[in-house]
Amino acid sequence: MATPRLALHTWTLDTTPLSDVLRIARDVGWNAIELRRIDFARAAAAGKPAAAVLADVKAGGLPVACVGVELGWMGAEGDDRRRLLSVFDESCRWAAALGCPTVMSPVDKGFGDAARAVASIREVGDIAARHGVRLALEFNALCEYWNTLPRVREIVQRAAHPGCGLLIDTYHLGKSGATPEALDDLDPSEIAYVQFSDVPRAPQPGANTDRLPPGQGTVPFREIFGRIAKKGYPGYLSYEAPNPSAWARDPVEVAREALEATRARLP
Repeated sequence: MATPRLALHTWTLDTTPLSDVLRIARDVGWNAIELRRIDFARAAAAGKPAAAVLADVKAGGLPVACVGVELGWMGAEGDDRRRLLSVFDESCRWAAALGCPTVMSPVDKGFGDAARAVASIREVGDIAARHGVRLALEFNALCEYWNTLPRVREIVQRAAHPGCGLLIDTYHLGKSGATPEALDDLDPSEIAYVQFSDVPRAPQPGANTDRLPPGQGTVPFREIFGRIAKKGYPGYLSYEAPNPSAWARDPVEVAREALEATRARLP
């Protein structure tokens, strides 16, 4: 069984400049980096174009595991929809330029129409496929409706588009009350990407930035990672753990602690 490849998500070190995150991830020993849409937006606000960000990331020496897109496209209409689809296209173009095979998007936050969501998945799936990348759609346990794996799996299955699969996130699995057995009937082709972090033993209702390194909470990582490995998932496992207490610490220590905790729980 191949050793899983581990990526560091930039939200984990949100208060650290991207240039430093790239260096820290490489020096500590992460295999790749995951970029967010906001990483590019912050650079643009500081007068730095996307091309310069892409150049910096390439110079950083780590592969890019995934690039985030802006959410909201599932149910958007009119001018907002046109803007979001243009943004989606741009993020796919950035991913392709970085040699990254995956873009990710959370689901919409509100209540949505399933038929509309299916049509939207097919539309953005076409965009992703034109750039040679695949969308990983993430259910969010804190959303009003698209908050469980089965609900999002259903619309992805209905869309049946090769340009879209599921994003499996251990944090949202845990927050939604799912067990590792929830992964058992997934076909390997359905898993487009994996993110992970631990859920606190006494989580605050509605909290989203309370994520922890593996072993500090309630997620059964060996069972989940083991199931994903047995399915032959070839992609990265990305550590996404935003937490103000981590942002207040030395980012090198945060990155190293998480990597060591993750390696200790791999199958």
